[in-house]
Amino acid sequence: MQAFEYRDNALFVEGRSVRELAEEFGTPLYVYSRGALRHQFAALADAMAAVKPLICYSVKACSNGAILQTFLDLGAGLDIVSGGELFRALRAGARPDRIVFAGVGKTREDIGYALDQGILFFTVESEPEAERIAALAAQRGVRARIAFRVNPDVDPKTHKYISTGKKENKFGLDLERVAAAYHSAAKLPGLEIAGLHLHIGSQILSAKPFAEALDRVAPLCREMKSAFPTFRYLDIGGGIGIQYKPEQAPLDPREYAAQVIPRLQALGLSVVLEPGRFLVGNAGALVCRVQYVKNSAHKAFVVVDAGMNDLIRPSLYEAYHEVLAVQRRDGTITGDLVGPICESGDFLALDRALPAVGGGDLLAVMSAGAYGFAMSSQYNSRPRAAEVMVDDGRAVLVRRRETWEDLVSAEVSLKS
Repeated sequence: MQAFEYRDNALFVEGRSVRELAEEFGTPLYVYSRGALRHQFAALADAMAAVKPLICYSVKACSNGAILQTFLDLGAGLDIVSGGELFRALRAGARPDRIVFAGVGKTREDIGYALDQGILFFTVESEPEAERIAALAAQRGVRARIAFRVNPDVDPKTHKYISTGKKENKFGLDLERVAAAYHSAAKLPGLEIAGLHLHIGSQILSAKPFAEALDRVAPLCREMKSAFPTFRYLDIGGGIGIQYKPEQAPLDPREYAAQVIPRLQALGLSVVLEPGRFLVGNAGALVCRVQYVKNSAHKAFVVVDAGMNDLIRPSLYEAYHEVLAVQRRDGTITGDLVGPICESGDFLALDRALPAVGGGDLLAVMSAGAYGFAMSSQYNSRPRAAEVMVDDGRAVLVRRRETWEDLVSAEVSLKS
């Protein structure tokens, strides 16, 4: 499904004019297509139907409650990485027994909260974490289900900051160590060995690394399944890549399924998936307004009202996001798309052929649904953007724009 499209040279999302949304809700503005969210979920569910997976949307990709509710309505579970995300999940109506909890630095407070709620299982990254979970579970008189995260040392051929399955990454235990970790954990009170977890990275555009990772952990799965009657889950993470550049081919979920399904069926375990970017990435755009076009002796700068505090991926990952004029223009400007932040790293596009816009015109930074608003900040004391969801022509404000008062609402004055 193409969430955003031109009609008579004007950009629309699900029948709504993006220009009208910007006029109504202001800029910078995150706009999401609910139809695109549903479409992506259905495409993955259909492709993987043979193994009946529990699809746990990765909350960190975009944690707005309306997005969580959309996926929950479709039967999804949720993948969380903090107590705050668990709070969001429960607030959105998620069933605790369909929530999995990942992350390398779970605090005692996080773990206790999750135990009290009765989540499905914890993804465990280290032996000390297993010991902490066991102690907290024993204090409560409950059993915590755990799945050790295995690092299969597979190169997913993605950006180094979002590669998570190589031996030098901080995530998980290596294959040589994890079997001993399972047997040690099984002796701890309060723990149940529930399964195994792996996640090799994000924005992966080939199915081969996923197949390689499963081949590497398959013997361990068989060994643990034989050793522990409670070992029944295989969580294969997420990472299915999407299209950011016009010439880029996304990873088709059917191609992904063709590689992983036979391997999963051979193991006979209940399958958990943790997609994030695949579900929301291309369902969202960041709409911004041009303030000035500044020409220097070296290049042109298109200065907009959105910056790295609104969308940090270009600065952090050198990520590419397509930039479209909300009202299509003839011609281009070669230069940088930059924001108002006091950093040279404040850019949304570098050395690109940008639409030939002028002051007051609107631009849409595409594929911003994943790790856009979720990674935004108030740097330079800039209130965070509003979020709008469009569903078959109906636009709903799902997060109001922050105000200057919001910037200081949690601060405590030293003045009596």
